Amino acid sequence: MSLQLHRTIQTFASSITRGHKCSLVDKNKKLSELSKLGHTDAARKMFDKMPEKDEFTWNTIIAAYANVGRLVEARQVFKEVPIKSSISWSSLICGYCKHGFEIEGFELFWQMQSEGHIPSQFTLGSILRMCAIKGLLSRGEQIHGYAIKTCFDVNVFVMTGLIDMYAKSKRISEAECIFQVMSHGKNHVTWTAMINGYSQNGDALRAIQCFSNMHSEGIEANQYTFPGVLTSCAALYDNRFGVQVHSCIVKGGFEANVFVQSSLIDMYSKCGDLHSAKKALELMEVDHAVSWNSMILGCVRHGVPGEALSLFKRMHASDMEVDEFTYPSVLNSLACIQDVKNGKCLHCMVVKTGYESYKLVSNALIDMYAKQGELACAVSVFNSMVEKDVISWTSLVTGCAHNGSYEEALKFFCEMRMAEIEPDHIIIASVLSSCSELALLELGQQVHADFLKSGLEASLSIDNSLMTMYANCGYLEDAKKVFNSMQMRNVISWTALIVAYAQNGKGKESVRFYDEMIASGIEPDFITFIGLLFACSHTGLVEHGKKYFDSMKKDYGIRPSADHYACMIDLLGRAGKIQEAEKLVNEMDIAPDATVWKALLAACRVHGSTDLAEKASIALFQLEPQDAAPYVMLSNIYSAAGKWKDAAKLRRKMKLKGVNKEPGYSWIEMNGVVHTFISEGRSHPKSDEIYSKLDDVITLIKEAGYVPDLNFSLHDINEEGRERSLSYHSEKLAIAFGLLCVPNGVPIRIYKNLRVCGDCHNAMKFMSRVFDRQIILRDSNCFHHFKEGICSCGDYW
Repeated sequence: MSLQLHRTIQTFASSITRGHKCSLVDKNKKLSELSKLGHTDAARKMFDKMPEKDEFTWNTIIAAYANVGRLVEARQVFKEVPIKSSISWSSLICGYCKHGFEIEGFELFWQMQSEGHIPSQFTLGSILRMCAIKGLLSRGEQIHGYAIKTCFDVNVFVMTGLIDMYAKSKRISEAECIFQVMSHGKNHVTWTAMINGYSQNGDALRAIQCFSNMHSEGIEANQYTFPGVLTSCAALYDNRFGVQVHSCIVKGGFEANVFVQSSLIDMYSKCGDLHSAKKALELMEVDHAVSWNSMILGCVRHGVPGEALSLFKRMHASDMEVDEFTYPSVLNSLACIQDVKNGKCLHCMVVKTGYESYKLVSNALIDMYAKQGELACAVSVFNSMVEKDVISWTSLVTGCAHNGSYEEALKFFCEMRMAEIEPDHIIIASVLSSCSELALLELGQQVHADFLKSGLEASLSIDNSLMTMYANCGYLEDAKKVFNSMQMRNVISWTALIVAYAQNGKGKESVRFYDEMIASGIEPDFITFIGLLFACSHTGLVEHGKKYFDSMKKDYGIRPSADHYACMIDLLGRAGKIQEAEKLVNEMDIAPDATVWKALLAACRVHGSTDLAEKASIALFQLEPQDAAPYVMLSNIYSAAGKWKDAAKLRRKMKLKGVNKEPGYSWIEMNGVVHTFISEGRSHPKSDEIYSKLDDVITLIKEAGYVPDLNFSLHDINEEGRERSLSYHSEKLAIAFGLLCVPNGVPIRIYKNLRVCGDCHNAMKFMSRVFDRQIILRDSNCFHHFKEGICSCGDYW
């Protein structure tokens, strides 16, 4: 108790003790002052010592208890009131409403009327405020009906409460109707309720228009008005109007208000004017976490994570309170700059300050770890969470997908669905991408169906992911259907379609879609040209490819990257223009990387250029000494040329250096189960049946004209042994399994992790004709659609 208050009470008490005559009006005045100051206990002492009490005295002490939330005591005093008035009831009801006890508040409201007391505008206003905060729309509508019956629907205080209630209940049209009906008497509170209503309901343009009308009417805005209109400026990225509002704030003297200042910083940050935002931050008289959080978040959003971290360090050094909104932005910054070391330090700070239990912070930690490949840490944080929401699951699933852990991503997604968490657009797109990478068509179709049933609106990211998934699984028609159904397309959509057709041996269609894209007004990006050059390469469109390569820089200012050069070298190499390909490597504007040299080495493999292959391999041995690909490719070139000693020497060198070759394998998916095969492997439960079937298949296709191409048997053994090794390649075993298990009329879909060999490619053409089956093979390069003895690639792969 303050010294001044103590003296006030002593003076009052002594005046009673000495018998001084102090009027009841004076006593009530002093009691009211104590109540307004929140000194409820002192007010009660004075109340108890007052020999005489009137209606004002009783109502004051009820209001004192009710305002500070001591509702049990307020109700006890209320029971003791000799004569209860409307003010007594209203004081008690306002207390219950203010502190969120809606059931008791409404019970008292109806009881008050049943006992013949008429609620005041303040009673209705308090109840409407509670309805607005708690989202009690139906209750609010009841109060609206009561207001109309009792003619309170012309009272500005009640009407403003109704506007606020409807706006916060997402019924902005009703709020707007009430606002427009009010022909006169609108005050700054009414206007503010309407502006904030528009802003909260996502109608930023009307919020700004409403603010302009308020200004035109000569109504002064206050500290409660400005945040709403500034939020709307931020939503529309309307920096110019935001500056005008800033001018009004300065003229009105509200620049020092922490909430107004924070809204200003947030508006400037979201509009990308970080200089003005920082200037507003520096001008603040009192540092507040909300303002600093807005500034840090603005830096993150506009790609300056270093500045965000610098601000956080200043914030932390000044002993400012760091809260659950600060940490996510800082963690996002650390993820952007790939600083996992400081990320772990910040994680320790989160634990020390007790914020690890906050969902927002935990989600940011998962995202930070996942984006930097620290999946074990991400999973650890995830598992420690008591309550997980869709963002928690999304951060983990997308993190796994981003780091190539596609199986883990799908596993967590399935667990999420079993936990009955509804997915959002982001996680669906990530899961479809994972299905695409693993060529899991059945699961991808289930996710597609799940999305359609969910009622979520279509989005570009999901449509693009769907197209890629169907294309990567060889379902080109379904990919095109998705494309045709899209209401909006961007460069990613067109590029996905171009790549899809190129991968499936339809390069000419890819070129046609490129022309359609240009005609629609969408400019290509550097990825578009990679897809386009790939299409030209796999279709033999050499002149088209050269034209597009030149067009990149000339027409669109895109400097060719190593990937573009690799596509061009592949294009020239496939067309037999080895010398031209070598010349392009020598004339590159940038240093050739491993991708370029591999493209040249692949061209040498196709056309048997041993000398150039050795040159390309030497460069690769230096760039990627542990990569097995150049060793294997050069060894195969030696073997195909009959240089068995050179091939054996190279393989010994590979072994000495500890370079491990990726084993070749093929797989086929049936009823959600993936069946995997390796060359001459017998681990499959049905291996005896598979080998027996394959022997029959080889006999039948030989009768139809198939001749094993021993150039693809890269073992220095006799002719019979080389032919046998060719017969049991992984893709042939997978085909035999498909012929045994896949129903007639259903395409047999095979996937291989490496490039299909020429002999298997030839054999599959015969199999498709002899058995009248469509065979779809996806190797590491592209799709091969075999039908009636013909492959979609035109034997040009």
